Amino acid sequence: MPYLLVLPGLACYALFVLSPIVQTVELSFQRTDGLTTPVWVGLRNFTDILTDPQQLASFAVSLAMVFFTCLLPVAVALALVGLIARTRVRGLSVLRFLYFLPYTVALAVVAIAWRWLYATDGSINEIVGAVFGHGAVTDYLGNFDLALPALGVVGFWATFGYVTVLLLSGTQHVSRELYEAARMDGAGPLREFFVVTLPGVRQELRVALVMTFIMAMRTFDLPLMTTSGGPGYTTTTPSLLMYQDVFENGKVGSGAAIAVLLTLVMVVGVVLINRTMSAKD
Repeated sequence: MPYLLVLPGLACYALFVLSPIVQTVELSFQRTDGLTTPVWVGLRNFTDILTDPQQLASFAVSLAMVFFTCLLPVAVALALVGLIARTRVRGLSVLRFLYFLPYTVALAVVAIAWRWLYATDGSINEIVGAVFGHGAVTDYLGNFDLALPALGVVGFWATFGYVTVLLLSGTQHVSRELYEAARMDGAGPLREFFVVTLPGVRQELRVALVMTFIMAMRTFDLPLMTTSGGPGYTTTTPSLLMYQDVFENGKVGSGAAIAVLLTLVMVVGVVLINRTMSAKD
């Protein structure tokens, strides 16, 4: 009887999750435009991706987004949480709300808003022009050197609040007595952080790293809505290439192969994060 209660959920999971995964893996070994009869090409789609400089560059862009969207927010949030945890902050619930607010906004909306801010007649350039003169006005999203860092700033803004609130929640179950004991032993702020705060938020840190890593590797909305992958291919991510291959170029097999490779990279990354965090427990 209990298995019958689970059966509808399992059926939906198999139909809407497992079946598309199997079909995607199958398509990755075929050459098709989605309309004509598929042709089995084996590993050809994968070798084409791994030998194409543009495809490899897109994975490098994703790694850059991992830095801006995952590693940097976690590092800054840890420092901030370390300061907050050892002091009594009034209005902490309001701070949590303000920090978390950007994460609740759809990335497409975030991308459009920041595209306006980065425009040559946008708010950022108006401030820069007023302070440094009109010659300092820059097309951030159209500059080969600045487009990716500019996109990274948006990714940082979108995830920093989520990471901060998550880590702050971890400090709530850290006893104040541990901080007092550390201070009595002569521990300074830095040692107090590594001895008390960091071990106390280890599980929340694991979740933050996994969630933001996956988000960074799947980056699609931001480059699509801000730069369309440009200038050139400087902000083109694997997810964006997959979209272009499937819906614009009619290369469904190639797009499926990108999806499979991207999934494998994310699985390996998550396993490494979990093993690293488990080793420190």
